[in-house]
Amino acid sequence: MSNADTVIAALRTGHDRLADLVKKFDDEDLARGSAAGEWEIAQVLSHLGSGAEIMRSRVLTALEVEPAPDENFNQSVWDRWNAMPRRDQADGFLSLNENFTSLLESLDAGQRESLRIDLGFLPAPLDLAAFGRMRLSELTLHSWDIRTTFEPEATLDTAAVPELLGRSDNLGWISKPEALDGQYAVLLVTTTEPASEFALHLNDPVSIDLAPDGPADGTLNIPAEAWLRLTTGRLTPEHTPSTFELTGPVSLETLRKVFPGY
Repeated sequence: MSNADTVIAALRTGHDRLADLVKKFDDEDLARGSAAGEWEIAQVLSHLGSGAEIMRSRVLTALEVEPAPDENFNQSVWDRWNAMPRRDQADGFLSLNENFTSLLESLDAGQRESLRIDLGFLPAPLDLAAFGRMRLSELTLHSWDIRTTFEPEATLDTAAVPELLGRSDNLGWISKPEALDGQYAVLLVTTTEPASEFALHLNDPVSIDLAPDGPADGTLNIPAEAWLRLTTGRLTPEHTPSTFELTGPVSLETLRKVFPGY
């Protein structure tokens, strides 16, 4: 696993890439549908902007610059952003996400190592690298939700993929094993860019073995960014790469049902 430095660098790359696109959007663009369910482009930006505001507040609390927010803080932020006009949602994202990213960049080496951030809903505070990866996942996936509306062949940000690939072993909360209808299988998954290999246990619960040593029922060869999109419900037929290869008893349609997205 990498340290906070590379996570923060990936957050900067992701912000700049999306910001360059958002700055070109007109009102019609902001009203277009995205790949994030029924959300318009502006609503995705509102989600990212409100998230940046909330996470920035948590960092400032950890730095003892601000007091801890009260239990109604998150909802009040979401309500305010949801009520904004589309243009304000887009401009607010550009401003708040820049401020959040700049705050992380401003932390010195000691702070990056020692800071622990309490999100208010996890059993324990997170170190900066883990905290940053949570935000990187959200930014990267929703950036794709926006970009693919204008560029159907879009892929996830290259700098983010290695950081997020290390988190993809935690599939319990995003999978629906009931979609297997009692079927059990083990797939040997091989990714490219970056290269990795692990076993996907399609069972209840769905899990990953990072050091597989037993036989597999089938294989899945897939670019790493497409694997991340598969597990988050974003590997639809029109967004499946030609290099995707699946063998064994489980169909791609079943995998899509096991990972319906969020």
